[in-house]
Amino acid sequence: MRVYTRSDSCGAAETWAKYLGAKQEDLKGVGVYGDPGVAEAIRRDKTGLGFNNLNYAYDMKTGAPLPGIAVVPIDVNENGRIDREESLRTKKEAMEAVLSGRYPSPPARDLYLVTKDAFAGPAKIFVEWILTDGQKYIDEVGYLKIGSAQMKEALRKTGH
Repeated sequence: MRVYTRSDSCGAAETWAKYLGAKQEDLKGVGVYGDPGVAEAIRRDKTGLGFNNLNYAYDMKTGAPLPGIAVVPIDVNENGRIDREESLRTKKEAMEAVLSGRYPSPPARDLYLVTKDAFAGPAKIFVEWILTDGQKYIDEVGYLKIGSAQMKEALRKTGH
């Protein structure tokens, strides 16, 4: 088996390392640049294993794993076997598992937009769009929609 990891510093590697009880620099394997690079390395290597974000493991249109990629389940409940709810055969199943809390965090993670000062001008408009109208595009780009309470709180923070 050949293990692939990211050669560049990234949130996915940091989060995966945290799940394993390590630091990103402790991850061993063949370093490959970026999510697309890791996915391609695994696709080309029958013995390849690595980690990636959902968009690089599942087809955005069909929701099935990308050709040449198998999504390896995690024994979340640590009972020594992969139960049906731990097998994420489609992108939809993976997203539902993250949203329901069945898939642990880490390796799932929240992402944040931050600014030194208050969001203003075009940046504020863009953030408010992300939190409102932009939510309809979330699924197709591999992120998860935020709940209405989270949206309300985030909009309040922008001064909306």
